[in-house]
Amino acid sequence: MLSTPSPSLHLTEFSLPRAIEMASSAQFSLTFKPSPSPLFSNFPRTRFSPFTTARPIASRFKVLASQTGFFTRLGRLIKEKAKSDVEKIFSGFSKTRDNLAVIDELLLYWNLADTDRVLDELEEALLVSDFGPRITIKIVERLREDILSGKLKSGSEIKDALKKSVLDLLTTKGSNTELRLGFRKPAVIMIVGVNGGGKTTSLGKLAYRLKNEGAKILMAAGDTFRAAASDQLEIWAERTGCEIVVAEKENAKASSVLSQAVKRGKEQGFDVVLCDTSGRLHTNYSLMEELIACKKAVEKVVRGAPNEILLVLDGNTGLNMLPQAREFNEVVGITGFILTKLDGSARGGCVVSVVDELGIPVKFVGVGEGVEDLQPFDAEAFVNAIFS
Repeated sequence: MLSTPSPSLHLTEFSLPRAIEMASSAQFSLTFKPSPSPLFSNFPRTRFSPFTTARPIASRFKVLASQTGFFTRLGRLIKEKAKSDVEKIFSGFSKTRDNLAVIDELLLYWNLADTDRVLDELEEALLVSDFGPRITIKIVERLREDILSGKLKSGSEIKDALKKSVLDLLTTKGSNTELRLGFRKPAVIMIVGVNGGGKTTSLGKLAYRLKNEGAKILMAAGDTFRAAASDQLEIWAERTGCEIVVAEKENAKASSVLSQAVKRGKEQGFDVVLCDTSGRLHTNYSLMEELIACKKAVEKVVRGAPNEILLVLDGNTGLNMLPQAREFNEVVGITGFILTKLDGSARGGCVVSVVDELGIPVKFVGVGEGVEDLQPFDAEAFVNAIFS
């Protein structure tokens, strides 16, 4: 407990707060020296180099604000790009749209007497497209209530209500589709997932998109298990004009490679570090633990990193992706999904299922093999693409 100073004790000629106020107004650098007074004897002392001046607080805030502004603009530009590339989304979901085309036929000559038959067939169409039992029943029963209450009186109204139900599910539970890159450079994005899902390819395409928006990108080859992984990422680095950090020796730890990359990103002024990781089954707990080590290694270099942990899921697996997503989320805390290979799948309803089940947003969808075919996810464009 601090002792009470005697009446004769004088700390300085004026109070410390007053000294700070005066120094600030005069734009002087304020340095603190330990007081010999017994009043402060119980406090730990901090050494300040006489040759080091503290960076003005206003200046620090200005730097942080400018970085925040850069990342905010970057996220917004990517989001706006999604709205302008609606054609890619439309063509990418053609197989799912073909599956759901039966709905238009069902509703074309709809009448109230056929309500049960039409809704049963609509339910089947949604299930075949991997919307999942829970969501499908929720949507169909809501439509049934609105039809029987007289709110929906035509086939076109039923279709509009169907689209609104799907859109509401996506925007309520998965609304944060923009990349959240924080306010410190470099922002760090970790890409995780099972083998063969398209992690490295997705990382390369994401690097291409971010670099095109003006960001300085550094890649980190954290997949130290697969022999060709570093080579594949180096090809993407050359293709996109990005720099890359690879393991300096065989059997290097992934966490060490990622830590080294983020340190370099911090020292050399990169905007974003994209971290590849080894593919692993969600049931392989020792490898899943390695992801925790990678996450901790990155966080030691940049506080608050990684800013995004994106799980890559193969769209061809449909609802089978849900157990993967749950397990990865429990281990490392997923912030968003990248759904790949949806152009070759008729199971696009899994997009809605995974968002509804976990409340995690889809950030990007792969709708083709081209370098520009990793599209920022836009819920409205998606709904219009599958229900033409």
